[in-house]
Amino acid sequence: MVEASRKGEKSREFHFTEKDFERISKLIYDHAGISLSDSKQELVYSRLSRRLRATGIDTFDEYLAYLEQDTGSEWEAFTNSLTTNLTSFFREAHHFPVLAEHLRKMKGKHPITIWCSASSTGEEPYSIAMTAVDAFNSFKPPVTILATDLDTRVLETAKAGVYAEERVAKLDPDLVKRFFLRGTGNQAGYVKVRQELRDMITFRQLNLLDNNWPIRPPLDVIFCRNVMIYFDKPTQFAILKKFVPLLGDEGLLFAGHSESFYHAEELFKLRSKTVYELARKTKA
Repeated sequence: MVEASRKGEKSREFHFTEKDFERISKLIYDHAGISLSDSKQELVYSRLSRRLRATGIDTFDEYLAYLEQDTGSEWEAFTNSLTTNLTSFFREAHHFPVLAEHLRKMKGKHPITIWCSASSTGEEPYSIAMTAVDAFNSFKPPVTILATDLDTRVLETAKAGVYAEERVAKLDPDLVKRFFLRGTGNQAGYVKVRQELRDMITFRQLNLLDNNWPIRPPLDVIFCRNVMIYFDKPTQFAILKKFVPLLGDEGLLFAGHSESFYHAEELFKLRSKTVYELARKTKA
């Protein structure tokens, strides 16, 4: 094992040590709450090597020293490099009929507000918007969506709403026809989300570890799917605790398929498959 490890090190462009990985792990945990397991060492090396090339820095030690002195742009690039943005339209499809039913129940009570807290490249908030359109049979439903992400790079993709056709290949053709415009000329092979859907959504950068979130209650729905898996239990609990005062009494929290909040039973209780509601409600 030692010989294999040394062989791997010799084939690397940059010297990368256990100490470098530990230092990186602490930096990304303190900045973004992301907990890196030892199995992520090769992934971390691969992604951050690009930053060394981009900055013209020769060693990880020098790069991390540079990062610690930085106040803006490189921190953003560092964080973007280490975040994962796997997503798709109507991912975890069982959630959307639950969402549609919830929206119809809320009709007429007040303008409905939804927070998509890990929007990635936009497929999730646009799926929410399509669900709202169908739930109210209107391209102007009484729904507003705030879509946030830590990664500024993916937010730009989300705002544009332009995707390669293969991203919608598995969707119902009628749904694609209603909600997307097909590109022509130099845009052939791409689709663009209809303007009505884009008008429903505000995209904004937000770090879930920030002390203050610029979000006004009450929210009717929070989507926080497949992001908690990157946090340890204390960090998860701290975020969930901050969700509580933001949700209205009838509000729902949608989690990812591999996420369980049993350690926060005093905050949220399971309503259906990976859908949670407040454990305690303020109104009778």
